Amino acid sequence: MERTIEEKIYAGVLGKILGVYHGRPVEGWSYERIMETFGEIDYFVNDRMKLPIVLPDDDISGTFAFFRALEDNGYPAPLDPAAVGRTWLNYIVDEKTILWWGGLGRSTEHTAYLRLRDGVPAPLSGSHDLNGPWMPAQIGAQIFMDAFAMASPGDPDRAAQMVRAAASVSHDGIALDAAVLLGTMEALAFGEPDVDRLLDAGLRYVSDRHLLRVVGDIREQCAATDDWHRVRAWIAANHGYAHYDGPCHIVPNHAVVLMALLMAGDDFGRSLTIATTAGWDTDCNAGNVGCLNGIRLGLAAIDRGPDLRGAVGDYMYVVTADGAAGITDAVRETRAVAAAADALNGRPQPARRPKYGFDYPGSVQGFAPCPRHDGRQAVARLTNDGSGLEVLFHGLSRGISGSISTPVFVEPFAAQSSFAMVASPTLYPGQTVTAEIDRPTGVRARLYAVVYGRDDETLRLDGPWSEERDLLWTVPDTNGLPLYRLGVEFASDGRCDGVATVRSIDWSGAPAAYEIRGMLIKSIWNLTPFWVRAWVSSARHFAPDFKYTLCISHPDGNGVVTTGSRDWDNYSVASSLDFSINDGAGLVARARGHRRYYAAMLRGREALIIRRRDDEVTVLSRVAIDPDAEGKRDLQFSLAGDRLTLKVDGKPAGEARDAAFASGGAGFIVEKGTVVADGFLVHAIR
Repeated sequence: MERTIEEKIYAGVLGKILGVYHGRPVEGWSYERIMETFGEIDYFVNDRMKLPIVLPDDDISGTFAFFRALEDNGYPAPLDPAAVGRTWLNYIVDEKTILWWGGLGRSTEHTAYLRLRDGVPAPLSGSHDLNGPWMPAQIGAQIFMDAFAMASPGDPDRAAQMVRAAASVSHDGIALDAAVLLGTMEALAFGEPDVDRLLDAGLRYVSDRHLLRVVGDIREQCAATDDWHRVRAWIAANHGYAHYDGPCHIVPNHAVVLMALLMAGDDFGRSLTIATTAGWDTDCNAGNVGCLNGIRLGLAAIDRGPDLRGAVGDYMYVVTADGAAGITDAVRETRAVAAAADALNGRPQPARRPKYGFDYPGSVQGFAPCPRHDGRQAVARLTNDGSGLEVLFHGLSRGISGSISTPVFVEPFAAQSSFAMVASPTLYPGQTVTAEIDRPTGVRARLYAVVYGRDDETLRLDGPWSEERDLLWTVPDTNGLPLYRLGVEFASDGRCDGVATVRSIDWSGAPAAYEIRGMLIKSIWNLTPFWVRAWVSSARHFAPDFKYTLCISHPDGNGVVTTGSRDWDNYSVASSLDFSINDGAGLVARARGHRRYYAAMLRGREALIIRRRDDEVTVLSRVAIDPDAEGKRDLQFSLAGDRLTLKVDGKPAGEARDAAFASGGAGFIVEKGTVVADGFLVHAIR
């Protein structure tokens, strides 16, 4: 892919998350309340509301999670709505992730999810025929469409098809046309900067007469004045919420998006000000505006106004059943969108890049002067001209070190979100971290990690000091306590006011040894410490056990609990399981969501190796086992390439060959009952 196109995708991803964070604190507020409280909102107001900027949000999670329908299905063209519906079911954790869980018949997306769960395929799941006249006409269709549009640079036909297919999982009618209008404008914005010409081109994909009239009227109103407040008053009088059924109709919000695009000109920051201050669904509207203007105007326009990027640092959460993929940033999501665009255009997939490659000008991938630094901090600021992360020192000397770090798991404040924070760490004990760092002579460096303790206190693990350019550190054992931040510390015996450039930081593969042993719970009054939150559970009940390590209980089939990441490729997973009342239980491996995985289970008198891919469950191996064994059963499930093997109590109990899933997290599964786990061990197979 051309570098200029890739940077525009990055600017679009950045614009999306900056817009969402800009509008999020006042989501649902009226225009009048916003003006009375803040006046025009030119910058983040989260601090005035005692909220962090970066929190889980449905507009970000849905945009980048549902987009995985492309990668997970081999980048199909055209995109099938049913495939996107299956993606919803794989990544959504019931009543927890991504959606507004407002109830059947009230929340459009929740209603569509329940239809899908009950076996209704998309697009029927989101149709007027099934869900009535007003519910499919709410705003969500345009909220989640941006990544599909960005994967179609310069190709509005493909953007229109994919956006319509993806949005039809939950929406219909005018909402689909509104989403397609913005999606085609985004696809064309890679080469066309003029908003009016983008609108003219996008309207060729719109057939809904009411939407066509609204767009025409908005353009007339915007052309007649340079005061956006007057246009907003016209929208409220003619197309406000009182004119439409439902809690968050598409038309008022779509009108605000168009107003912000038309009246802010080429001022990126001003467009977010208008979209946020106008009220209604502020984070959704500012997110769409930010994405389109990021693509259209580029990084230079984002950097021209208030320093929005510095406060966010690329960081974002994409909260799904694929836990470690939830700890992410604008660079990683850009790579995924660019890879999809390449695949859809028949180009080969790019070579694997380091996790932290700081690919684009200004990108920092969550790195900042470490908030857990002890003593005076010698890091003055971080910059990036596109060649690496530059760490500027002031007063680095004996007794004054400098450190930078980035989250590899959830921040303590993430629980403040109104959306559930569900995630797993991206880095684990037993994995080896490498770093390439250019730095002045005499400056030494070391890698380190901050860890959550058993009572959520923070501890620190340090690697060895080195004056070499390349650092290498295998994270030591923590007995299952999760890593929270990864950092680099710098030190010097003589004073240094200079620059170190971090070229890359990376790790890959399964941990050499990652083990949780025994009972970790310290108090029955704290059942959700961070070491438990490092697991993603779609089982109804999941908690630390009072005798062993973990307890998993689920009243139906497919109660899955996982940790780990898509780095985990060839490994064995083992645990000693106490089988209570259940229809089957065992271990999960190479999980990529909670409906795509391998499992090794004991069910009655049989040991099974199964592959689950969405609704399709295939038994790969079936072996009879001793039904009279008492007490706990030791299961070990090994995966090396396409070879899958199971041992029960140290004896072979199944073998199969399958290449459907090459990597993914590990954990447990239980069907209609409970299983208790004593320990959890993951060992890489080299």
